[in-house]
Amino acid sequence: MRLVRLAQQPSRVAEDVRAALASLGRGSNVVGGVALVGASPVDGRPVEAVVVMPKGVLIVIGVDLPDPALKLEAPLGGPWKADGWPLVHGDTSINPATDALSLSAACTHKIADVAPGAGPIGTIIAVGPYVETVDQPAADLAGSVRVLYPTATTMLAATVSLATAPRPRSVQQARELIAALAPDAPPMPEEMLLGEGFSAYSDDEPTVIRENPLVAIAPTVPVQHPGKRNRPAKPAVPPVKPAPPVQQPVAAKPVPPVRQAPPPAVAAPAAAPAPPPAEPAPKTSRQSKTVKWLPVAAIGLLIVLLVAAISVASGGDDTASTQTPPPPTPATSPPPPSSSAVENIQFTSRASAADQKCASHAYGDVQSSLQQTSCSTVKRASFASSIDGRAAAVTIAVVEFPNTEQASAFKATADNPGGGGILDLATETNQWQGEVPVFEGAAYQSSLDGKSVRLIQVVWLPGPSTPDDPGLVRGAKAALELPVNG
Repeated sequence: MRLVRLAQQPSRVAEDVRAALASLGRGSNVVGGVALVGASPVDGRPVEAVVVMPKGVLIVIGVDLPDPALKLEAPLGGPWKADGWPLVHGDTSINPATDALSLSAACTHKIADVAPGAGPIGTIIAVGPYVETVDQPAADLAGSVRVLYPTATTMLAATVSLATAPRPRSVQQARELIAALAPDAPPMPEEMLLGEGFSAYSDDEPTVIRENPLVAIAPTVPVQHPGKRNRPAKPAVPPVKPAPPVQQPVAAKPVPPVRQAPPPAVAAPAAAPAPPPAEPAPKTSRQSKTVKWLPVAAIGLLIVLLVAAISVASGGDDTASTQTPPPPTPATSPPPPSSSAVENIQFTSRASAADQKCASHAYGDVQSSLQQTSCSTVKRASFASSIDGRAAAVTIAVVEFPNTEQASAFKATADNPGGGGILDLATETNQWQGEVPVFEGAAYQSSLDGKSVRLIQVVWLPGPSTPDDPGLVRGAKAALELPVNG
């Protein structure tokens, strides 16, 4: 969550509100959005903060109590009690939050007017200077108002329960809402809003974007097959059609009597073939030679046929052997990315992907670094491994930058112990089979290759793990050589 401070907040608990919002961190790793601190949605009536989130809007209003309390009973429609003592705020107010609820209603109407369909709009009544426990009736908790003392835990729980839209609002919608609520707010780049969890498209556009590739790809499969089937059909048709015309002219030629007259003339020479049988008689010597060579020719022909049969049989075996590999080829295409061996350690792929939302996949100082210097792309991959007979989990991130200087600075930040890192892809996408690894106490390795930085974390599955474990360190070094395809 990114904080934009616009004006001084009116209540004493405002500092605690700002600290609680800041503790949620930047980016959408915990809770994304933009907190307009000190905004005035209603003219002349500032509030502690208006939080524009991807899935809702929160109005945070501070209420100062006379003294700290261990237990605060805070029904919205009845009197409040602090440690059993009643609290009043003015002569006509039911409780100290009466004015705050009135201001919240005015802000809600203003947001609904400037951004129709903005999603759920919740209200947080932040009380202070300190309250250990706030007791709010169940009926009030079912609504859109929370009374709490602002801490990181209570603020996180409230934002999660109140911002419940089914889809995140787009970057353009967020910009329009921020401009309407806080015209003095500085313009925010698209990369920053994307890192806070806002969508690049409106609610209707993502479905179109997802369907178009499928529509474009699906026809390519059937289009090729009908083409192949039509090719034999087309040549088969022409022979049938030309055949009749060929027969018609042939039938027309024998019709003329001129061609029929020669047959009787040929009948006379037909007797001539009878004498030829007499001619072969004197040539019996040649026939005898031919008869002598017939067994030899038959034997040679038999040998040739035998050799041909053997060659055909061997050729059939060869063709069978050459045809059998194609089925394995599709089966062998997944293994290269899914299974690799480096230094006698087997790695099996569980997930891989790449995108440009670098900061949204990071945490800690690494996330802050990526928010200040955006990367070109981040490739992530998750592997299951076996090291010395023990199951392990490996997460890899390859972050690419426009130049080597930015890459070197990022690597220095990532190498700092406790400086954060990149989130595991298979954990985010629920692609681990069986137990999900916890990358605490992981063995760590990193490398710099020109403009790209590779970060490695390896843990035992199940744990516990330690950063200096020899097996994990050996696995992390081996993972530096693994290919990562986004």
